[in-house]
Amino acid sequence: MEYEIVKNPMGLIQFTMNKGEKIIAEAAAMVYMRGNIETETRMRKGGFLKSLKAMALGGESFFVNEFTAQEDNCRLGLTGNMLGDIEVIKIDQEFILNSGAFIGSTIGLTLDTKWQGFTKGIFGTNMFMLKTVGTGDIFVNGWGGILKTELKPREKMILDNYQLVALSSTADYRVTKHGGFKTTLFGGEALVMEITGPGTVYFQTKNLMEFVRALIPYFPKSRH
Repeated sequence: MEYEIVKNPMGLIQFTMNKGEKIIAEAAAMVYMRGNIETETRMRKGGFLKSLKAMALGGESFFVNEFTAQEDNCRLGLTGNMLGDIEVIKIDQEFILNSGAFIGSTIGLTLDTKWQGFTKGIFGTNMFMLKTVGTGDIFVNGWGGILKTELKPREKMILDNYQLVALSSTADYRVTKHGGFKTTLFGGEALVMEITGPGTVYFQTKNLMEFVRALIPYFPKSRH
């Protein structure tokens, strides 16, 4: 199987699949297919409860599509629902993902939910995030560009709550205050994630909440 990411930051990922090769994807991720590809819509691996958890707690769809090539040189195009880069992460250890980032994966990977705890979940990040189970390649989407950085042991990084795309489980993180009262009131950076290595961090250059705030002045005002 071969794949390439084209047209970032409004990108899609194109696969060239030979007979018997499979890709798992979110229910609405398919853009196009060429060649004889069989599509099966099913629950996520792990059955009803895991699918329900991923939908209700992790923000993902209950069903996934499994695309299987029935002949050589089939083409499949997938995309995400965010206006930004698509990135490939090669998973050989557990990663946590921001909900909504998942587009698809190779057949050896599935997703489960990860409880963050109240101290992490209530401040900007979701109470539940997604964690990878298994090994293989996973395809993720972000707002704006996606950047990757490697943290050395005990090296720290401060990241805005809404910027995380994916984080290896070798790293530790906590939500903490940044700045004082004036920062909280006027600066927009009151709560951040403090990430401590070793670990791999993927983060996005834009975030949905700031995009929504930028649009609010242009929304029509309600009239009574």
